[in-house]
Amino acid sequence: MSGAKVTIIGGGLAGSEAAWQLARGGVEVELLEMKPARRTPAQRLDGLAELVCSNSLRSDNPMNAVGLLHEELRRLGSLILACADETRVPAGDALAVDRRRFSAAVTARLEGHPRISSRRQEAVALPPPPGPAVVATGPLTSDPLAAEIAQACGGRLAFYDAIAPIVEADSVDREVAYARSRYGKGTGDDYLNLPMTEGDYRAFVEALLGAEKVPAHDFEEPRYFEGCLPIEIMAERGADALRYGPMKPVGLEDPRTGRRPHAVVQLRREDAAGTAFNLVGFQTRLTWPEQRRVFRERIPGLRDAEFLRLGQVHRNTFVDAPRVLAPDLSLRERPHLFLAGQITGVEGYVESAAGGLIVARSVLDRLAGRPFRPPPPGTALGALYRHVTGAAHPDGYEYQPTNVVFALFPPLPGRHRGKEARKAAHAERARREIREWM
Repeated sequence: MSGAKVTIIGGGLAGSEAAWQLARGGVEVELLEMKPARRTPAQRLDGLAELVCSNSLRSDNPMNAVGLLHEELRRLGSLILACADETRVPAGDALAVDRRRFSAAVTARLEGHPRISSRRQEAVALPPPPGPAVVATGPLTSDPLAAEIAQACGGRLAFYDAIAPIVEADSVDREVAYARSRYGKGTGDDYLNLPMTEGDYRAFVEALLGAEKVPAHDFEEPRYFEGCLPIEIMAERGADALRYGPMKPVGLEDPRTGRRPHAVVQLRREDAAGTAFNLVGFQTRLTWPEQRRVFRERIPGLRDAEFLRLGQVHRNTFVDAPRVLAPDLSLRERPHLFLAGQITGVEGYVESAAGGLIVARSVLDRLAGRPFRPPPPGTALGALYRHVTGAAHPDGYEYQPTNVVFALFPPLPGRHRGKEARKAAHAERARREIREWM
C-alpha cells in the first residue's frame, strides 16, 4: 500500500489502536491529538491512550465476554493489549495497569513507528475527501468537532448517555415475573413484568431516595433531558411520580390474577434470543453497589439478579451508529470518514480499542480495493460489530452505548445446561470463527 495515507483524529484507545494496525498494514498515518495544548477536564496526562477513569480493562477470563475480547485482540496483534500486558498490576483475574506506564508505553510505540507521524493540535474540522480518515474522538468530543460530526450525521448525535441496568434472563424469578405487553401490543407478551404491591412500591421509593449517588464531576452539568431522567430524580418529584412514569401499571394486568398491580417494573429484551433484559426507564446515578442492593432487595423477582450492566447517566457523545454508518463503519453521508471507538456507541477501554482495530481493517480493505470483511458474528469482535450495525438488536431498539456482553452474540445452537456451559460454548465458537477469519 505504498503511498497510502490516513489521518486519524484522536489519540485515545481507539485512535491509537487504529494507527498501529494501519501502520502495520503498510499505511502512512498522521495522528492528531489535541493534548497537551488543549484537554478535557477529565484528562490529566500528556501521553496517548490515557485511561481517564479506572485503571482496569476488566476481566481477563475468556469465559467472560470482555475476557474473550482480550484474547481475540491479543491474537490479532493489538497494541493496547500488548502494552496492558507489559504494564499490568495485580488485580485478581482483572487486567489492570499502571496507567502512567501504560500511556507511556503506547506513546513510545506509536511515536517510534516510522510510518506514524504524531501532531499535537486540536482538530476543529473534519478532514475533506478524498483520502480516508478516522474519527476516534471519544465521549468528550470538543464542541466544534461535535457540531461538525452532527452535521455530517444529519443531526443524529446524542450528548447524554442514559443507560438502564441489564439483567441476565435466567436470574429473574419467573414465579414472580409475568409476560405481557402493555394493552397486549406487539405479540402480547414481549415484556417481563415485576408487579409491586403498594407496600412494595413505598419501600422501594424510600430505599431509592436514601441510597448513595455518584457525585457529578465538576465538568458535568446537573441537567437532564426529560426523556432520560434518573429514576431518583423522578422520585424526588413526588411519592407517586414513578407510578405515573416508568413504573405505571396501566394495561399490564397480571394474567394470573386478572388484577392490575400497584406499580410494575418492566423488563425489555436486550437481545433477540431473550438471554438478557433491561430495566425499562431505570437509568440512574446510584452507585453500582447501591444499585445491586436496592434493586435486589426492593424489586420483587430480582432477589438473585445477575447484572450484566449497571445503570448510569453521564455526558457523552455518540452517533446513532446503525442509522448513520455504512456496513464498513464509514459515514453514509461522507464515505471517506470512518468512525471508531466510543463515538460509535461502544462502552469501555477494550471495546474502544476493538473498534479501532475493526475500522483499521476496514480502511485497509478499502485501500486494497476489496470488500470489507467484518469479524465473524460469533466472536467478541463480531458481537461489537453486531451492536454498532444494529444486527444484535430487535426492531425498534433505541440505540444506546454498551459494553461487550454475551447478549450481543447470536444464539448458540443446541442446548447448554447452565451459565458456565453456555459461556464455554460461546468461547469455543468464537475461537473457531476467529481462527478462520484470521
